Amino acid sequence: MLNFFIRRLAIALLTLLLITFVIYGLVRNTPGNPLTQEMSRMDPGKIMKPEDFERLNKIYGLDKPWYVAYGTWLKNLTQFDLGRSFTRKRPVIDLISERMYPTLLLSISSLAITYLLAIPIGLYSSARSGKPDERSLSTVLYMLYSFPSFVAALFLQLYFCVKLNWLPLFGMYSDGYQQMSTWEQAVDLFKHALLPTACYTYTSLAYYSRFIRANMHEVLRQDYIRTARAKGLGPVRVIVKHAFRNTLIPLVTLVGLTLPVLLSGSIIIEQIFTWPGMGRLYFESIRERDYPTIMGLTLMFSVLTLAGQLLADFMYAIVDPRVRLDDR
Repeated sequence: MLNFFIRRLAIALLTLLLITFVIYGLVRNTPGNPLTQEMSRMDPGKIMKPEDFERLNKIYGLDKPWYVAYGTWLKNLTQFDLGRSFTRKRPVIDLISERMYPTLLLSISSLAITYLLAIPIGLYSSARSGKPDERSLSTVLYMLYSFPSFVAALFLQLYFCVKLNWLPLFGMYSDGYQQMSTWEQAVDLFKHALLPTACYTYTSLAYYSRFIRANMHEVLRQDYIRTARAKGLGPVRVIVKHAFRNTLIPLVTLVGLTLPVLLSGSIIIEQIFTWPGMGRLYFESIRERDYPTIMGLTLMFSVLTLAGQLLADFMYAIVDPRVRLDDR
């Protein structure tokens, strides 16, 4: 197991190095830089002089080739320094820490709702396979899975926020939030988070439900399931205790891969709802060519993705020892 883990860790570190190298090269070769983006937003009468522009280029290290600047960024990273944001003039680690809670609030809520609903829906679809109610449910799930979340976000805003005026249109808090009581703050936060959470949830709910149903169909055709039924076991016990337990290996892989989703956020959804999370910070940083913030977020998302895959491999090897033998 130790050798298996070390090999996977070495591959993950090499992959991380390649990801950051490629992304740094791409963002540095994108047209424009932080200074030109800032100048485009300035008053035409206050455009900086060429000598000031060159001086700031040197201060920010923008006059160096991108691969040299990448080496500097990598050296600072070994000292746990992600740098300072060009546009916000603050340490990148502080910006990421501030945006972490709003994204976690949506993603953890969405993930919990997804698992709580997807497992019983998947098991119900397996038990009722071919029946009219199962076909209707499958059709609804297909429709949800194929419907873009950003389109759903706009429709939900128009209906619940504009037409019915039941929920706030955007933001995370209402005006005067600090003056509210604890219960009023909780209700206000719930109202603001309801629609973004729904947009986060419904596509993954449809996917997970279909995923569980497909794996259950494979297991239900196995000989030991027919034997369990022949012994007189009830359908609930056969599906839950015998069949579902043997579909946990694919689910373990998905659990590991959901780790980066917890913090990555959704760029489009957070932008539509003006939700101050990680996805919106990423969008703003790309628009502003804020290289330190882009690389800090890219590093975090890459580490989470690779850690999720490593966790999935590790859990998979524990659940199924044959994986360790095949990897030798």
